[in-house]
This record gives sequence, C-alpha cells and structure tokens, in this order.
Amino acid sequence: MKKLAAPIERVAYTPAEAAAACGVGPDFFDEHIAAHLGWVRLGSKRLVAVAQLTRFMDDHAEVPVIRSEER
Repeated sequence: MKKLAAPIERVAYTPAEAAAACGVGPDFFDEHIAAHLGWVRLGSKRLVAVAQLTRFMDDHAEVPVIRSEER
C-alpha cells in the first residue's frame, strides 16, 4: 500500500483499535461494549465507526452530582 503524504482522519476502527480508543483492554471491550455497537463486516474484517463509539460513550456517561456545598 502506498503511503499517503498527509495523515487522514479515521472513520472506523478494528475491535482492538476501538478498545484502545476507549481506554480498555480487548477482553473488557468484548464483554461490556462491543455488543452495543453497530459493526460493519467486510469478509472477515470487522469495523466499528468512530461515531458509534462516541455515541456509546455519550449514552453511558454519568450525570455529575453537584453537592449543595459546591453551589
């Protein structure tokens, strides 16, 4: 494959790359996250869109609790 002159923004990751992007190991990713994502399958290759990971993280973010003395 010819190397590109400038890096291009990724729109999809392999499972290992997706786990790394989430900051977790492959086993944790497979057990807790992968089933919640829409995967693109091309032959034996599996890819997940970066937007899918972002949506998952946004949907599972906890709402911060502000204690009364912090107001």
